[in-house]
Amino acid sequence: MGPQKMKKELFGTNGVRGVAGKEMTPKLVLSIGMALGSMRKGTIAVGMDTRTSGPALASAMKAGLMAAGCNVVDCGILPTPALQYIVRGRFAAGAMITASHNPPEYNGVKVIEADGTEMGDEETIALEQRIFTSDFSFAGWSDAGREDPGGSLVSGYVDAVVGAFPKGIGKGMTVVVDPGCGAAVNTTPRILSRLGCRVFTLNAQADGTFPGRLPEPSIEGLGPLAEMVRSTGAAFGIAHDGDADRAVFVDENGQYIEENVELALIADSICSRERGVVVTPVSSSRLVEEIARRHGSDTVYTPVGSIYVARTMIGLVENGTPVALGGEGNGGVIYPKFQFCRDGGMTAAMMVSLLSGQPRTLSGLVENLPAFHMIKDKIRIGDPSRIITTLVERYASESCDLTDGIRINRPDSWALVRPSGTEPLVRVMVESRDPDTARDLYQEIMAYISG
Repeated sequence: MGPQKMKKELFGTNGVRGVAGKEMTPKLVLSIGMALGSMRKGTIAVGMDTRTSGPALASAMKAGLMAAGCNVVDCGILPTPALQYIVRGRFAAGAMITASHNPPEYNGVKVIEADGTEMGDEETIALEQRIFTSDFSFAGWSDAGREDPGGSLVSGYVDAVVGAFPKGIGKGMTVVVDPGCGAAVNTTPRILSRLGCRVFTLNAQADGTFPGRLPEPSIEGLGPLAEMVRSTGAAFGIAHDGDADRAVFVDENGQYIEENVELALIADSICSRERGVVVTPVSSSRLVEEIARRHGSDTVYTPVGSIYVARTMIGLVENGTPVALGGEGNGGVIYPKFQFCRDGGMTAAMMVSLLSGQPRTLSGLVENLPAFHMIKDKIRIGDPSRIITTLVERYASESCDLTDGIRINRPDSWALVRPSGTEPLVRVMVESRDPDTARDLYQEIMAYISG
């Protein structure tokens, strides 16, 4: 059994977030810094994405950490996975100031443990309790922490990603990179150039107002990327969210690659040459499981959230079970041979590797995959737990997975209903190879929810 979700109050699935100046204030971040510094004595690395509120909140974080007696290394603007790579085995912890894919007015904090993974639920709850009770251990005047610059450390992350692939693997390949004015502006273009690719960029300036598109790389926002891919004859285009822990793609025709399809393509490539299970949340498409099965790989399901995927992968490896790949159907791919976290820069490099020497285009590879039809919805409701209880009773005679909400598994379809971690609503996902079957199951589920 993998990690189970525990109830948190401030922190959600991936950190604490809110509108800057309202929910997300320097006062709150100062308290997070004091709590983290009280729990993780030592040197702590701090980074941020490009949001306009980042410098103020990063300063508050550093002040809290130093007040608790921790030394701080300021890594500046960099992707979350870059900070995770830097922290692993080198620092006592890390703190990333980011709201990831949220709109520009948001910001937040992700806390990173010494092993490079995001802080787990149990320790996060302990951190929250320190904040709520002001349980901080302050250093005296002679033991206050100091701040050192660490902006050059990101180069080690770039070097490591590039070094994971054969030299010049991207030679002759043209790619277009859209960092969205976010944290990857100085990393992904460098990575792909050093792999040998000819790289074009757009939205490649650090700008926390996100003038080109919103931090969430949506189909609508990637029109300019698609156009540049077509006009340059690129093999593909890549776009990141605000902190670049995720990557999404458009093919050579500018067509958006659905993220479950992206994960399946990468799983197909990795599992064809590496033995091991694939780890993914219960919200992922059955396509991923089918592709893994083609190569004799099992699929292990987790609660929704990258931390649960990463910690399940770590637990499996520690118990002697090889793990080939992990990831979510949102562009978040985890390659365990590199690090146990979602990594947009590594995912971009993996796509170059996947297509290198490949006779098929990216669109051709997608067309070769079996087609699945997914319906997604969210229903605002006062008591999500009541709905889950009702569905557990209704479907007691069927094959159900209660890892996160309820996933009803049928031979030709599946449905997931799970409560949101941040809002009074339930999220509904239904999938089948047959659109009519998917629609019928969706209507069946909705009848129970509305009834």
